[in-house]
Amino acid sequence: MKINEDYKIVIIGAGTAGLSAAIYAQRAGQDIIILDGKGYGGQIGSTDRVENYPGIASVSGFDFATGLYEQAKSLGAKIKFSAVKSVEPTDTGFDVVTDRVIYKTAAVIIATGLEKRKLNLDKEEILTGKGVSYCATCDGAFYKGKNVAVVGGGNTALEDALFLSEYCTNVYLVHRRDEYRGEQTYIDEIANRDNIIQLKSYIPVEIEGTDRVEGFKVKNLKDDSVKTLDVSGVFAAVGQVPSNDIFKGLVELDSAGYVVAGEDCLTSTKGIFVAGDCRTKEVRQLVTAAADGAVAGIAAAKYVRNR
Repeated sequence: MKINEDYKIVIIGAGTAGLSAAIYAQRAGQDIIILDGKGYGGQIGSTDRVENYPGIASVSGFDFATGLYEQAKSLGAKIKFSAVKSVEPTDTGFDVVTDRVIYKTAAVIIATGLEKRKLNLDKEEILTGKGVSYCATCDGAFYKGKNVAVVGGGNTALEDALFLSEYCTNVYLVHRRDEYRGEQTYIDEIANRDNIIQLKSYIPVEIEGTDRVEGFKVKNLKDDSVKTLDVSGVFAAVGQVPSNDIFKGLVELDSAGYVVAGEDCLTSTKGIFVAGDCRTKEVRQLVTAAADGAVAGIAAAKYVRNR
């Protein structure tokens, strides 16, 4: 049997947006709880270094996330590491349902962030954790002195390649286009690393191995030639997708699954707000996630006060 707990605001997601929302809502005098089944920090928690947040020249992602977490807790915010199964409208607000508890609340802030996109290759799933990884900073040290491949062309892929080049003998950077989408600073750094081998206009074809990754086949899009890379690890950094399936029918989602909302962080449903990368927006950066959190936290607190 589930037990009931009451809060003015429930925040779903303990990443930068969710923790920032908690700080602002808690400072506005609201009784809140943050729910996240994976722990705190979100994507930034596993990032090696953050160097584009205003006012902070350089900080590890873990330290940045921990600072937010400790600040939210010090203000009185409650945090439970429980996965949300559903959000159900009620006469008085919403029931936020987890495995053991139903959290009754007047307002909800969705801050679920994004999940890593898969490569959609055979053996990818069965070799995940056995050579296939989606987090270079989490797993990179296991490949010291070995060859690895990184797939992608955005900032995450470029950062991963640079990070892995500190540990690995060779890093193959596989990207389907002729040009990277990441920042020029990273592109320049990669050009200066002798052990980063750039494979532009290549796509992944097959992950080889039975119990562990033993090779990685890639195809050249210009001449259809296929080569097998002698690698022990494949790191996927090909983008992210929103984690909003449980909100279908509750709030409006666009065709890609993002919660439809503008800079005011208001969703199509009264009493539900959204913050961070999981909403429709042009720029998805750490600073915009924090900004969304502030906007959503203040808006939710005002909504609760005016009910």
